Amino acid sequence: METKNKTFLIEGAISFGIHLEENDIEAFDLYFRELLKWNRKINLTAIRTEREVILRHFLDSLSVYPYLPHAVTLLDIGSGAGFPGIPLKLVKPSLEITLIDSVRKKVDFQRHIVRKLGLKGIEAIHGRIQERTILKDLEGRFGIITSRAFSDLGNLLILGFPYLKKGGWVIAMKGRTNDKEIRDLAETEGTRYRLQKIASLVLPFSSFERTILLFERE
Repeated sequence: METKNKTFLIEGAISFGIHLEENDIEAFDLYFRELLKWNRKINLTAIRTEREVILRHFLDSLSVYPYLPHAVTLLDIGSGAGFPGIPLKLVKPSLEITLIDSVRKKVDFQRHIVRKLGLKGIEAIHGRIQERTILKDLEGRFGIITSRAFSDLGNLLILGFPYLKKGGWVIAMKGRTNDKEIRDLAETEGTRYRLQKIASLVLPFSSFERTILLFERE
């Protein structure tokens, strides 16, 4: 990773209240290099330039950090090449994280990165959250569910529900959204969720808009 882009990562992380140590920067650098290496052979992500990887993957993942409650277990659904779960693990090592994705090559990459970085308390599962065997193993285990892969928020809330502990949170990462539509959706979910927060932001040094939605399971 070029020096100017390391600075970009450091300053971007600061905007989310994260102060990266040298070992953190080295971990992100290794992650970046392995992502590009694997991407030359298999299509993990359409984002390929150094600055875009830092912005649209690393910093976008870290944008969730200020909204994490004091939970210790996190399920990242549709995590692709490990986002946002692995970057969050790097800056919050106490999190126990489970990554799940339906694409085998992406899960293989996740497991590779976990080994390369020597991370503990994180596992990668190949499959879908709709699968009964996965639900049986993971039901009611998590304080947080994250996802930036679900286009249908209603499905995320419904399918994620049995994986959450009572009082657990779904933190959905969306693009620009209509507040009224989100509030109406929360109401249609009845008493199962309470919409706690809608946070709109622009990623550092860019015009990329992100909306973070926090739903609490009742």
